[in-house]
Amino acid sequence: MMKDIAIKPAEIILPDTSDMTAWACIACDQFTSEINYWKKLESEVKGKPTTLDLIFPEIYLADDPDGRIKRINENIKEYEKNGIFKTLPKGYILTVRTTPFVKRRIGLIGAIDLTRYDFMAGATPQVRATEGTIEERIPPRLKIRKDADVEFPHIMVLFDDEKREINEELYARRNEFEKLYDFTLNMGGGRVEGYFISDCDLIEKKFAALLDSERLIKKYGKDDKFLFAVGDGNHSLATAKRHFEKVTENLSEEEKLNHPARYALCEFNNIYDEGIYFEPIFRFVKGVNKEKFIKGLNGLDIGNAAIYSGELKNVLGALDIPSGIKSADEYIKKYISENGGEVDYIHGESNLKELVDNTPDSVGIIFNKIQKEDLFKYVVNNGPFPKKTFSMGEGIEKRYYLEGRKIR
Repeated sequence: MMKDIAIKPAEIILPDTSDMTAWACIACDQFTSEINYWKKLESEVKGKPTTLDLIFPEIYLADDPDGRIKRINENIKEYEKNGIFKTLPKGYILTVRTTPFVKRRIGLIGAIDLTRYDFMAGATPQVRATEGTIEERIPPRLKIRKDADVEFPHIMVLFDDEKREINEELYARRNEFEKLYDFTLNMGGGRVEGYFISDCDLIEKKFAALLDSERLIKKYGKDDKFLFAVGDGNHSLATAKRHFEKVTENLSEEEKLNHPARYALCEFNNIYDEGIYFEPIFRFVKGVNKEKFIKGLNGLDIGNAAIYSGELKNVLGALDIPSGIKSADEYIKKYISENGGEVDYIHGESNLKELVDNTPDSVGIIFNKIQKEDLFKYVVNNGPFPKKTFSMGEGIEKRYYLEGRKIR
C-alpha cells in the first residue's frame, strides 16, 4: 500500500495572455533594498496582465500596506472577471528553468498537503521548514490570502532523490507531454518552459519510496519520515498553513480535509539537481555607529566570516556556519534594540558591498555557504537552520510567479 504522502496533483491556473514575459514576475521577497529593480519592472509590465498586480513586493511593506492589499484583492477579482485565469485538469507541471548562472533547473509543480507541514521548532512532519520563520513576515501575506480567491506562489520545496528517479526521468520524457509555455523571463531572469503531466500515480509511488525505513536509517541515521524541505518561500507556506487553520477552525474534520485551503501550490526540486545550488545570505545593517557596531561584533565568535565596511576584514572563529550565524543575529538584534538601526538580508557579495558603499553608517556581514547535500541530515538531527542561512542561487534565479490555484 502506498504511503500517504504530502505531494498531490492540482487544478493549476495559467493566464490567458499573449505576453507571458509580462505575466511572470520574481518572488516578492527579493531585491528588498533595491527599489530601482521594482520601478523598472513596473514600467516594463504596465498596462499588461501581470502577477505584479497580484503580489506584495516586500520592499513596499511600510508603504500603505492596507491600501496595497486591498488593490491586490481587487485585481484578482478583476482578472477573474475578465477571464484571465484558465484552469487545467488535475495534474502536475514539469517546469524547466534556465538562468544567467545555470543551464537547467528541473521542477515539478504540484500541491502540498498543509496537514503534513509544520514550521514550528521541534516539529517532525513530512514537510519541514529548513530555516527559522520570521513571524512578522506572515501578517501582510495573511491579509492578502484571507480574501483572495487564488494563490500565485513562489515556494520551492526540496526532496532528497540521490538516484534522480523522479524529476530527471520526467525531463527525459518531456516530449511525451503537452507543452504549456516556453518564454523569456523579464528583468534578466532567464527562460522557462512547462509541460502538463496527467498520469500522476507513478510520480506519487516514487515519492513514497523515498520514505522507505531502511533507506532513511542509512542516509540520516534514523527512521525519520522527512520527505520535503522548504527551500524558498518558507514564509509563504507558513502563511498558507496559518490561513488553513483560521478558515477551518469551526469546520468538522471531514470538512477540513476537503477544503481547498488545505493545499498550497509549490515547485518541487531534487536537491541533487545540477541547477540547485546554495548561496549564503548576508546581513546588511544600517543606521548604526559603524565603529561601535564592529567593536561589539569583534568580541564574538561568529565562525569563519567577514565584515565589510568599505574594506573587507576576515573573521576567524570556532563555531560552525549555522552557530556563527545565530551568534551574529543575536548580536544584531541586541544592538538594534539598544541603539537603533535596521537589518536586511542580502543575496550576493557584490550587491552587499554596493549597498554598504552607498549607505552611510552601514556594515555588512558575509558568511560562508553550507553544502546542499548536508541539508536533510542536518535538519533531521538538529532541526531548522537559523533564519536566512542560505539561498537557493542568486536573487535573479528565484522562482517567478507564474502558475496559480484556487483556494476558496
